[in-house]
Amino acid sequence: MWLWFSRLGSPKWFYELAGRWLPWTWALTVLLFVAGSALALLFSPPDYQQGETVRIMYLHVPAAFLSMACYLTMAIASVIALVWRMKMAFAVARSCAPIGAAMTALALFTGAVWGKPIWGTWWEWDARLTSELVLLFLYLGYIALHESISEQSQADRAAAVLAIVGVVNLPIIHFSVDWWNTLHQGASISRLQKPAIDASMLWPLFTMLAAFFAFFAASLMSRVRNEILKREAASRWVKALVKA
Repeated sequence: MWLWFSRLGSPKWFYELAGRWLPWTWALTVLLFVAGSALALLFSPPDYQQGETVRIMYLHVPAAFLSMACYLTMAIASVIALVWRMKMAFAVARSCAPIGAAMTALALFTGAVWGKPIWGTWWEWDARLTSELVLLFLYLGYIALHESISEQSQADRAAAVLAIVGVVNLPIIHFSVDWWNTLHQGASISRLQKPAIDASMLWPLFTMLAAFFAFFAASLMSRVRNEILKREAASRWVKALVKA
């Protein structure tokens, strides 16, 4: 296992491995999205209170989950990069940021669309909504900080520190509905007891969650491969790859 982990630190090995996995990961992503969309739109019933509006859940909830999972991945990669000096971990952290920012923006947008008919407003300075907006600013701040420093290693280290410091926002997002009196509903599927959502809605939601995480894996591998080519442009194997 440690040998496999150490190999992940090799840009050339990771580039080739990701290249073999990518077609299968994208195929799985498409399959899950088709299945999830069919279950969510055709077989999942409308909510007894929200009606057809509840179908926004199948985009909003996976996007919100992924926005936090992506940041956690970015923070863990940053810790690995700073502690073990693994260059590939810096590339992974940098590649996570645009994906996470997009998922956070999607979660905020779908939440606003869902909130208008249910709450009567597009936006409320609710604890969950506000902390999710802070997460978007953290992603944008990470990207801006990284791009503002011309020297690669300094940019990597400075952005990694920001990513690690910002991870404190994740438990605030997750537990905000328990710590404060908020408009946002509490957890429905992350409880230890039986989920507070019917199976007819739960399985389509799980399928869409799997689709979003498959998309994250495929997108991350694609972006890391591009990041490797940019960072290793002067190496012989990249020059040989370009010539080929």
